[in-house]
Amino acid sequence: MRTHAVHRTWMKYLQDEVDAAFLYQQLAEATPASRKKESYRMLHEIENKHQAAWVNLLREQGVQLKKIRPSLKARLMAAIGRWIGMEWLSYVMLKEEGNEVKTYLQLYRQANDATTRSIAIQLARDSAGHASELNRLLGEQAEPWHSTAGTGGMLRNVVYGFNDGLTANFGLVAGVIGAQASSHFILISGLAGLIADALSMGSSGFLAAQSEREVYAHEIEMEAEEIKLMPELEKEELVAIYQAKGMDTEAARELANEVMKHPTRALEEQVHEELGIGEQRITPLREGWVTGLSTAVGAFIPVFPFLFWQGNTAVWLSIVLSMLSHFAVGAARSFFTGRNLWRSGMEMFIVGMGVAGIGYLIGDLIIRIF
Repeated sequence: MRTHAVHRTWMKYLQDEVDAAFLYQQLAEATPASRKKESYRMLHEIENKHQAAWVNLLREQGVQLKKIRPSLKARLMAAIGRWIGMEWLSYVMLKEEGNEVKTYLQLYRQANDATTRSIAIQLARDSAGHASELNRLLGEQAEPWHSTAGTGGMLRNVVYGFNDGLTANFGLVAGVIGAQASSHFILISGLAGLIADALSMGSSGFLAAQSEREVYAHEIEMEAEEIKLMPELEKEELVAIYQAKGMDTEAARELANEVMKHPTRALEEQVHEELGIGEQRITPLREGWVTGLSTAVGAFIPVFPFLFWQGNTAVWLSIVLSMLSHFAVGAARSFFTGRNLWRSGMEMFIVGMGVAGIGYLIGDLIIRIF
């Protein structure tokens, strides 16, 4: 018999499969009749089979199971998808499948018994297949279990910008409160911090996106020169790439020869396959605006109560709203990191509490010294 810790781990895997089946069902129901809809239905059915595999394994070990329902995190993800568009949910699922490949491969390496190893390697293969199918549906290229890029695009920028503005300005407001300033002074300080945070994060987002675009443009320019000056070498690189994807040598060479007849197509192939550069979905200016505005919204939360209240009422409202917002943004981050919703939320809650506490103590110390 396995230990309770092992059973809890298996239960976590089972919950992940229940959540995945639920989310694929939501995607299938929201998608008009098409090849994509059928693909989501197929993925939903396979996830149901994964559930059955874990259920059977747990019951063989004498674990009593109740009906497993989708987690709160999965239900929230479905609700957000219905609100902002299901394409976002598709990208999140792509990231989740990539995480599952890594998780099941790790389980395969660490498991001591043949049954667990067999299930783990089969689920790793299935998850890799799911990720490849989602890649095809979304027009992506890279394998997500190897990619370090984030998922969620604009929404991810909103979450992290909001988080930065909230935490930084909450620390500032707590410091001014610790210095025993008036409510009016706290309001002015908080609004000044809001503007500074928003401008800083917005400009940083713009410059980072602009720098990335310039790097990509330089790499593409270099690749175009290589195709022009060293076509045979570039053709051999394409052959190697196609072979790595499972094509035999003759077919890979034939396809590479065909591609190299058209320089534009050859450049596109090399940009996607060799450099891993995909289509840029957001401009630097938009990146800056999204990051800056989301930072401003987060920074506004600790300041908001001082617009309508004064004294202890405004202070306690600011603390409560800020701490709840820290938990919420931590929970939202779990959609992109794959971590447990409650653990991620509590982590940010503790961070917010620590920032506020340090800010308050520094403000109190400064007023005592000066």
